[in-house]
Amino acid sequence: MFLESIATAVPPHRYTQPDCLAALKDTPAYAGLKPRSRALVEKILGNGVSGIATRSFCLPEIAPVVSQDAQALNESFEREAPLLAAEALLPALEKAGISAADLDALFICTCTGYLCPGITSHVAEKLGLRDTAYLQDLVGLGCGAAIPMLRSAAGFLAAHPGAKVATVAVEVCSAAFFADDDPGVLISLCLFGDGAAAAIWSNQPADGKWQAGHFTTVHKPEQREKIRFVNAGGKLRNQLDKAVPGLAAEAVAELYAKRSEEPDRILTHSGGRDVIDALEAVLPMSLGDTREVLREHGNMSSPSVLFALDRALASANGDRRMWLTAFGAGFAAHACEVWR
Repeated sequence: MFLESIATAVPPHRYTQPDCLAALKDTPAYAGLKPRSRALVEKILGNGVSGIATRSFCLPEIAPVVSQDAQALNESFEREAPLLAAEALLPALEKAGISAADLDALFICTCTGYLCPGITSHVAEKLGLRDTAYLQDLVGLGCGAAIPMLRSAAGFLAAHPGAKVATVAVEVCSAAFFADDDPGVLISLCLFGDGAAAAIWSNQPADGKWQAGHFTTVHKPEQREKIRFVNAGGKLRNQLDKAVPGLAAEAVAELYAKRSEEPDRILTHSGGRDVIDALEAVLPMSLGDTREVLREHGNMSSPSVLFALDRALASANGDRRMWLTAFGAGFAAHACEVWR
């Protein structure tokens, strides 16, 4: 399938890591943490070791997030996720020179909340998609969801020549924040941010267009408990094991061995500093675009790899081929190639 356009969006409320620390220190949730847990949070947020400069959240205040009940968090996701998805999709449509009514299908992936009907229904109504457009929500795939979403879109385009398809990865990670003394929970609290990435695709080739394909995947369900969401009193609580960087590196190395050609750039899900370090140890080049996404936005879960793609395409120059990979809950990892 061929890329017509790509666009990204983050909420207007942006905070530095020290901003986040100052806000958290004023909360009962922070006061209830053990001294060792508070020291971990201060280390990550206070001295720059995370590799993150800023993160964006849908809410204008950080402190209330860690004390809201499940109902309030669910309402935040239902309110903000469709808005953020639309904010990414509108400029993608404009860049492609089409309107929402021209779309034949809309695919949206998310893991930080649940709606039924899904986000696609809300975005379709908000932007004015035809009532015959195909809507598909992908949930439960975690941080790696963007690439399986693209694979689904490619399948639709193969079956519907001449169609125009939109894909959107959107996460309101602030609606899934949780605070307790588990180190994985606290690291998640310090790394994740909100964001969305949208793209328009067709199966119509043209000179200079980027093409996506050569999808691969690997899943290791025996490692499921290492990284997943669990239900904690109705809230989403991220379960994150210290083994995740190594698991990611092992899976990504396995996928990279299946590439069709040597890429000019490698783009990955940002994960976190330790994850990127582990990936660079098994890949043949540095992950500069990925590190910049982490620095500017934190780990946004599924949109992250598409943010890296957007950056890379803007500075592609003579690059002809890029290899993308994303990974997360499952444990699962996915890859594809983008070339021209």
